[in-house]
Amino acid sequence: MSTLDPALISFTLLTIMSALYLPVIFFAIVRGKGQELTAGPVILYALVGAGLGIFEAFWRDRRLPQLDALAFGDIEVYGALVLAFLMTITAYVFMRRSPVAWLIVGGVVAVVQVVLLNREMFFPRVVWSSGGLILTNDRLGVAWAVLGWLVFMIGSAWAVGDAYQRSRQPLLRNRLIYWIPTFILIAINDASNLAGMGVAGNPLRVLAAALMSYLALTHYLPDVRQIMRRILVYFITILLIMVFYLLGVNFVEVISQARPYFNPLFLGAVISLLLALLFAPLLGLVRRLVDLWLNIDQYNAGRTLQEYSESISNILEMERLASVAVGIIMENMRVQRGFLFLVDQSRDVNGSRIYQLRAVRNAEERQIISLELAENGPIASHFTRNGRPLLQYDIDFLPSFRAASVPEHEWFKSLECEVYVPISSKKQWIGMLAFGAKLSQQRYTEDDLVTLSALGNQTAVALENARLVDNLMRLNNELRRARRELENTNRALQRLDQTKSDFISIASHELRTPLTVIKGYTEMLLENPGIDPSIHQFLKGIHDGTLRLHEIMDSMFDLAQIDSRSLQLHLQEVDLANMIQEVCQAQSKAALDRHLSLSIELPVLPSLIADPNSLRKIFQHLVNNAIKFTPDEGKITITGRVVDARPSDLPKGGVEIIVSDTGVGVEPNFRELIFTKFYQTGDLAKHSTSRSRFKGSGSGLGLALSKGIVEAHNGRIWVESPGHDEVHFPGSQFHVLIPLTNSTVSDSLK
Repeated sequence: MSTLDPALISFTLLTIMSALYLPVIFFAIVRGKGQELTAGPVILYALVGAGLGIFEAFWRDRRLPQLDALAFGDIEVYGALVLAFLMTITAYVFMRRSPVAWLIVGGVVAVVQVVLLNREMFFPRVVWSSGGLILTNDRLGVAWAVLGWLVFMIGSAWAVGDAYQRSRQPLLRNRLIYWIPTFILIAINDASNLAGMGVAGNPLRVLAAALMSYLALTHYLPDVRQIMRRILVYFITILLIMVFYLLGVNFVEVISQARPYFNPLFLGAVISLLLALLFAPLLGLVRRLVDLWLNIDQYNAGRTLQEYSESISNILEMERLASVAVGIIMENMRVQRGFLFLVDQSRDVNGSRIYQLRAVRNAEERQIISLELAENGPIASHFTRNGRPLLQYDIDFLPSFRAASVPEHEWFKSLECEVYVPISSKKQWIGMLAFGAKLSQQRYTEDDLVTLSALGNQTAVALENARLVDNLMRLNNELRRARRELENTNRALQRLDQTKSDFISIASHELRTPLTVIKGYTEMLLENPGIDPSIHQFLKGIHDGTLRLHEIMDSMFDLAQIDSRSLQLHLQEVDLANMIQEVCQAQSKAALDRHLSLSIELPVLPSLIADPNSLRKIFQHLVNNAIKFTPDEGKITITGRVVDARPSDLPKGGVEIIVSDTGVGVEPNFRELIFTKFYQTGDLAKHSTSRSRFKGSGSGLGLALSKGIVEAHNGRIWVESPGHDEVHFPGSQFHVLIPLTNSTVSDSLK
């Protein structure tokens, strides 16, 4: 029976040890998606470690006879230097710090190492000696490698410790703690190799590589404090049980010696029963003591949910809801700070949904600027699709949140919170709760996140109700503000209208006297037969202009009386048909100049009790407007009818006169506006004193005056038209309705 070759066994074991790096490489490749900067150094570390293991296997199998033990040890030192450098780069990339400085240090170490390898060119045989210690030039490279190894080990350990001190995120601090066993394993392994006491295959290095890969590429690591809690509870409980058992056994021995007739088996059974009965309360006591010692928070989630639900169910004020809801959670879970945010939805120019986070704060509290989140952004997508709490640790370190914009990252960091809980109603994201770190500096456990999700769901209904009330109050405030502004505007318009009325009244009074003088003198001059014909023509123009101004002043005077409700109506019996005939006869020349057809189609109409002069002005303005806004070759028709009695407004019936034309028409939106003072249609540059020019504007007083006179007779005036069209000319119909009775007609507009 042949025996196995020890060298072959050693070679096989070392090869298997080197192959253990392959799972590390595979794990780094699988977990490294999105974390390539961290996975890269880890893979290089595993490859170098595997290479050193294979090299050791070949050397120990005596397949590299040219290398003695000293040379093999030197290569191990150089390998340790490279691995320490890769570990330092991994640590810095893991902590999201720039490794540029350490890359430069590594480059300097490498350059110096190359120089030291050519020792004969730069250094004497004996570089340094002190007593019995001598440093020759052939050991400078190894000494430099050891020094570099120390620099990288100390540098990486210091960086991790500094990050731990600076970090306020328990999850990151927990993750950084895992670097401690990594450093310890590597330090023990490499120090043993440097001292010549290394273990074949460097198993501690393999374990360190696996641990470094796990902690660098795993986002959520088990809580170190919880692990310590379980270990302490387990060992303390076992220790107490052992003490109790030993005391019980000693007690049984004492009893057995004093009372021989007692059965030891019975006493043992009693002790076992007591241990079983004491185990549960003893375990609970140990857990409470360990939790107190490790400062681990414990709260009753069920009681918290009940208290929360009872407290917020009837709150309708948004600020009070935020204060109560956040306060209860902060008190029960011992949290430093908390906020409630409303989420308002809108659309951008491209139609994409925008979520705006608006903090609910009291007026005396520090206000927080709002934030807009794009619908397709990673943070908004997490809240709307997953509906789960989001940790600040996730925003900072998960690869999926790197696509978030810089303002989003800065806004969430400025809150100094650790967890964000979405509030959803009917699958719509409507709010968010944000909470800072716990007072105990512990992480938020999975149970905490489940509890917070339940609290967020309970907040949804109360938030919806409070939001409706808040929107209603805000709408009421806006309505009040709009009403105040409208009242101020109305007062300003009233003052403006009064100023305008005062101007009209003053102007009509003050200008009528000089116009009367001018009219009188021009008429006297026109009647003088001795005036030169050319001067006579000038005087005729002055006289026509004076008449036009006098007509405008009369209209302004009448309007001033209407505005002041002092228009006097001199009522008498009026033959309306005859009056309209006279008006049309006076306008016939203007219609003839434009080749317009002016026809009257009136039936037999009853007499009216009205002011004839005022009514004449109405139809003068209506016929004049029809001539001005009807194109050449157009048609103007005046019709009328007797309106039957109506109890509401025409107890004795009335007479309706309709002035129709084939003109440009009136826009439906302007049917009321044309009856206001000084309203003009068309281009203001077309103002003219001509009575017949097509679309020639006037003073803008005719229809306003007509409306005032008609209403003074308790009548009504309106216009009907398909619309305004200067190509097809749809025309318009102006209706004037005058009651037949004078029983309701006042002598004035008082």
